[in-house]
Amino acid sequence: MKENDIVKLLNWYSINKRNLPWRHTDDSYKIWISEVMLQQTRVEAVKEYYHRFLVQLPDIESLAAVSEDNLLKLWEGLGYYSRARNLKKCAEKVLSLGYKKLPNTEEEIKNLPGIGPYTAGAILSIAYHQCVPAIDGNVMRILSRVFEDSRDMLKKSVQEEYRSLLKSFMKEKYARDFTESFIELGALICLPNGTPKCLECPFRSICKSYKHHTMLNYPVKRNKKERKVEEKTVFVFQYKNTFFIQKRNNTGLLASLYEFPNEAFKMSLEEVNNYLLQHNYFFSSVFYLGEFRHIFSHVEWHMNAYVILLNQKFKGLFLEKEDIETKYSLPTAFLKVYQKIK
Repeated sequence: MKENDIVKLLNWYSINKRNLPWRHTDDSYKIWISEVMLQQTRVEAVKEYYHRFLVQLPDIESLAAVSEDNLLKLWEGLGYYSRARNLKKCAEKVLSLGYKKLPNTEEEIKNLPGIGPYTAGAILSIAYHQCVPAIDGNVMRILSRVFEDSRDMLKKSVQEEYRSLLKSFMKEKYARDFTESFIELGALICLPNGTPKCLECPFRSICKSYKHHTMLNYPVKRNKKERKVEEKTVFVFQYKNTFFIQKRNNTGLLASLYEFPNEAFKMSLEEVNNYLLQHNYFFSSVFYLGEFRHIFSHVEWHMNAYVILLNQKFKGLFLEKEDIETKYSLPTAFLKVYQKIK
């Protein structure tokens, strides 16, 4: 890889880059929010969340001051809720250090909650135009194919090697475009799934895997742990036009989010009726709502959901639909159930 190859990439990017809202700002706060949202989430899904989030929380001060419930409601449906909590922790930390915006040195920014090497590199290069590479899955996929590198791309030593290589090509005058061009190439051309569009790639002339027709062999896939399947029964308690939700524990999967009550095993309609009688619920009827599945990174939930029409409320949080939709955050797993009710 030579400087001329980077020029080809930058020229390709200037012609082919997508018109994305976070590309029209140098505001480190807005770029930070976009980068965190884009982790594990498709670009098209992020656009709406990004706009809504910035309307409600336009700066670090408002983010630090927002309640956790309101923050998680803004994040509802994006998943990986620890990202949202870390945003708030980071904002609080920045203000406690006496800053009004994210610091612009690598040493300081990497010590903030929720900001790892990639996010630090993205903020410093895109917002502050510094020569700090941002290495993500897109970049490592491109480089593994260009060099036919069969090493584990998740290894820190491998990433550090490529970080040094990329840094040697970076210049402040195009630090932002350098970072975004690699990400864009991985998103549009050097695709993770399916056949890459090699004939459109500015690295075609130096790509070893293209030369040897081995593109699909890279990056080398490491054996993943089989996803654990957990079965659940979800109870949607309805009293007149209100529905019961409860807050989850503050540790573990979906910590501190709201949910419909559930048990960690599947139950038939008859078993649900017996369960409700044993637990002294006052109800008139039970309806089977359907089977739902939701996939997390390491766990897959298989859920049977039932609507229970109550004759009498019990103690707890009963809400009308409007409150559920505007004030309380339900994880996507339970939103699927809620949408079926609607």
